[in-house]
Amino acid sequence: MADILTNQDSMFTLFEPKVQNRFIMSIEGIPSFLIRKVDRPKITADAKPIDYINTQWYYRGKSVWSPVSMELYDPIVPSGAQAVMEWIRLAHESVTGRDGYRDFYAKDVTMNCLGPVGDKVEEWTLKGAFLSAETAFGSMDWSNSGDFVPITLNISYNYAILQY
Repeated sequence: MADILTNQDSMFTLFEPKVQNRFIMSIEGIPSFLIRKVDRPKITADAKPIDYINTQWYYRGKSVWSPVSMELYDPIVPSGAQAVMEWIRLAHESVTGRDGYRDFYAKDVTMNCLGPVGDKVEEWTLKGAFLSAETAFGSMDWSNSGDFVPITLNISYNYAILQY
């Protein structure tokens, strides 16, 4: 027998939604208050076909974690650009041309969603995170009325764990 939803079940269930502006992120070497905006992790699973006579069946292939995009403030002190450049230098030192070992530049990054009173209600850990694709240090513009200079990063990682 099917359950029948009542108005009490469908309309008046109280809940507290997670909101976008309540988060804190921890990255070794980058102060948390510089992180202005960040994407939550995203996973994509391949669908692989199996041909059978004149039909196709599918099974699940590899799971791929998409890079996370992040935007930082770049204050004068402490310099956001300097903090990001230190992370870049762990992977590639542009002055000498030397690259670093993965153990130097790969970090575990923690992202917490906060409740209304500042309690941690969700925690993601990005394992083996490193700067990938493009890191942009913003642009300067004399015609601008004083907007902040953003730094945009792309972070690749091996996998993400939703702790709670």
